[in-house]
Amino acid sequence: MERLPSWIRQHLAALRVLLALTLVTGAIYPLVVTGVAQALFNGNANGSMVQKDGKDVGSGVIGQYFTDADGNPVKKYFQSRPSAAGAGYDPTSSAASNLGPENIVDTLPVPGAKDAEGNPDTGKQSLLTQVCARSKAVGELEGVSGARPYCTPDGVGAVLKVFPAVGTPARAVSVNQACPAVPFVAEYRGVKVECGRPGEDYAAGRTVAVRGTARAVVPPDAVTASGSGLDPHISVAYADLQAPRVARERGMTPEAVRALIRENTTGRALGFMGEPAVNVLGLNLALDRAKG
Repeated sequence: MERLPSWIRQHLAALRVLLALTLVTGAIYPLVVTGVAQALFNGNANGSMVQKDGKDVGSGVIGQYFTDADGNPVKKYFQSRPSAAGAGYDPTSSAASNLGPENIVDTLPVPGAKDAEGNPDTGKQSLLTQVCARSKAVGELEGVSGARPYCTPDGVGAVLKVFPAVGTPARAVSVNQACPAVPFVAEYRGVKVECGRPGEDYAAGRTVAVRGTARAVVPPDAVTASGSGLDPHISVAYADLQAPRVARERGMTPEAVRALIRENTTGRALGFMGEPAVNVLGLNLALDRAKG
């Protein structure tokens, strides 16, 4: 029998390797791993689902919102931290916002303008304004001050654009407050501060963030999303902030609600990593059991 040419033998060898690796890594290995997971870690492998009255109501390792059909917080439940994963807590879109601490200038929506898809222009909020708006909303929900450093009273970033960028200021604009809003400060170094005009380019100006004197009462995890966008926990501080509202809505004493918070608080991993945290779904289910 005539010997095959070397290039054909090389291709046949490569094909055999491809088929073997496909069988091992694409079929045998996944089946073995899946079988071991189902046999030893059935609950975790299937999403750590939590049930109430025989029905799945969520996952113990993936957060969720406790809101009504219009997206408003249901006041008798503890609220989760924000999420940047898709429309919120979407496991297929696990991600952070990728916005950093220098992202402080908004793109104001232009009235009457439309985006590339024909939808009304909604502008783009900076990370700072997102934090300020969330803090204001949480403060209103919990009956506490939502003020925090670098935020205006109306819940946007307290940021000025000063012109010229170098030298004596001749013009100052509160770029995150769209006209006809009243700027959060009247003057900057003797120059009257203007409100921001949608569509105007302020890139040439010097960016000045104004800290103010506010002291933050709302905890950081109430106004920032986790790195994965799926965190099912909140801090003990955020849970304590919500306790009076939940107790009032359910006709319970604050002490009883805080006792449930402690029961649903997990300690630091391995005793030293991270901070104690409260599983929001577990806490809300405990509330339902305690006070239907």
